[in-house]
Amino acid sequence: MTNKEKDEKYFGRGNESFDLEIVKAEGSFVYDASGKKYIDFLGGAGVGSLGWDHPKIEEAIRHQQRPTYVYPNFHYKGWNELAELLAGITPGKLEKSFRMTGGSEAVEAALEIAMMYTGRKKILSVEGSYHGNTIGALSIGATSKQKNFPNLLPGCEKIEPPLTEDRLDEVEKMLSTEEFSAVIMEPIIINLGVVIPEAEFMEGLDKLCKKYGTLLIMDEAITGFGRTGKMFATEHYDIEPDILCMAKAITAGHAGMGAVITTREVASKIEGKIGLYSSYGWHPLSVAASIATIHYLQEHREDIFQNIRLLSSVFQKELAELEFRNQSELRIKGLAIGIELHDADYASEVKAKALKEGLLMNTEGSALLFLPNFLMQEKTAREGMELLKKCI
Repeated sequence: MTNKEKDEKYFGRGNESFDLEIVKAEGSFVYDASGKKYIDFLGGAGVGSLGWDHPKIEEAIRHQQRPTYVYPNFHYKGWNELAELLAGITPGKLEKSFRMTGGSEAVEAALEIAMMYTGRKKILSVEGSYHGNTIGALSIGATSKQKNFPNLLPGCEKIEPPLTEDRLDEVEKMLSTEEFSAVIMEPIIINLGVVIPEAEFMEGLDKLCKKYGTLLIMDEAITGFGRTGKMFATEHYDIEPDILCMAKAITAGHAGMGAVITTREVASKIEGKIGLYSSYGWHPLSVAASIATIHYLQEHREDIFQNIRLLSSVFQKELAELEFRNQSELRIKGLAIGIELHDADYASEVKAKALKEGLLMNTEGSALLFLPNFLMQEKTAREGMELLKKCI
């Protein structure tokens, strides 16, 4: 029985798989079972922020002395060290972190915190958004993906894009009822093909949340840790979130982890009263990977963000010159790159052709999505775009 046949027989999947078996990943490249090399613009959907198999992070998780496991109700020095680091790099007054295993769990925890803190039931999110695959996350996500789930959370309402200043009246009408515990959104919406809200909308939203006692939750599972050219995408706006969700690049792909961080004020009211127990949340191995990742980002911050700006400008220039079958719309913030093709079948066709050419990317509806790593060489980025030209 071939590996593909075993996959079909024994391995459950929620999404259609790429016809690709990975045996090695290194830097900006991945290699399949036949030895073919692929340029990776996919980046594990935002996980591999520093490239694959980063030596500093590998060294930390392979050679550091640590316990195999720590029971969540014990104390562990690594938890405090990581929590202090997160408090130091996240925006605003965010201070206290709770341990999670990934983005979906972080979102669920954020919703629980908001409902417990406010005593309110309703949640407002952006239509078409993606926040995870758990019941709460599905409830606030795209309506189109909810038809198979008859028992989602009640009280989940949506605002439709575009997220412009003139939408604030609609938001205020809802929040003024004082029934909403939270507004949750990505500060830059990756799964809609890198939709960038107007600054006026974000700043007005922040003011409305504070006016009506609604918590503002920023889901930075993908946009965090440098993706958009700021350490967190929230920093592109003059806002102060009450809760922020993290995952993916928190360990640069070297181990599974998530986190939710909130303010001292919010934490003081809910701490000790809310479950948030996670057997594998902040496993010692993941903690070592995350601490190493954050230290690397801090120690090399200037060079990393300079390279993000350089690559972003290269992608901006080169992609703007491509002639797609349909009129396209290019949306870039740092190394979050979306190309709206207005045709989902065409976008899928381009992705499939690129795979054959040796280029990995993703699609979100009718948009192409690139999430390359921050350390990618300009030469590699240009080689990838040459492959893309063959596919359009």
